[in-house]
Amino acid sequence: MFRTIEYLNVGNERQRNAYKVISTLGIMKDLEDFTPLLCGTIPIEIDIGGSDLDIILEVHHFNQFGKKVESLYGDKSEFRSKQTNIRNSPVIKVNFMFEGFEFELFGQPKPVLKQNAFLHMLIEYRLMQESPQLKEEVLTLKHQGYKTEPAFCKILGLQGDPYERLLEYGIEKGIINEMNLS
Repeated sequence: MFRTIEYLNVGNERQRNAYKVISTLGIMKDLEDFTPLLCGTIPIEIDIGGSDLDIILEVHHFNQFGKKVESLYGDKSEFRSKQTNIRNSPVIKVNFMFEGFEFELFGQPKPVLKQNAFLHMLIEYRLMQESPQLKEEVLTLKHQGYKTEPAFCKILGLQGDPYERLLEYGIEKGIINEMNLS
């Protein structure tokens, strides 16, 4: 699951709308050389109003990627692009609006199946499968202003950096393993 967007087409209303918008834009095909993968809250049904469509990509040549996405989506509302470092890794982030959805493209020189956004989503999904009440607890905290990973960590009683602790917890619980991280 999650490796294509087809599951969205049979999901809830927001997921079906996301599927339509992503398909209309053609972004998964346009960027197929970068192995695009939809992550975040919409795929696992813990999105709230204003949640964006997070698409992670494997990008090694930021300038080429930046030029490509600008040529494809530079005319979209609120288009912006920036390169930065997150957790000692270079990244490129591109944001724009299309048909009522904010898109966030997140590229880094790492396979998408090893990127934290994907691993966090797998862990969160599995935890909610095992404990369905978590979904409502997370949504309550998100409505109070919490980001997703900090909300999960608060509920689970995990201390420290929520983005790192969630990965460690996923390893401890056997949801992911060390191989996913390297």
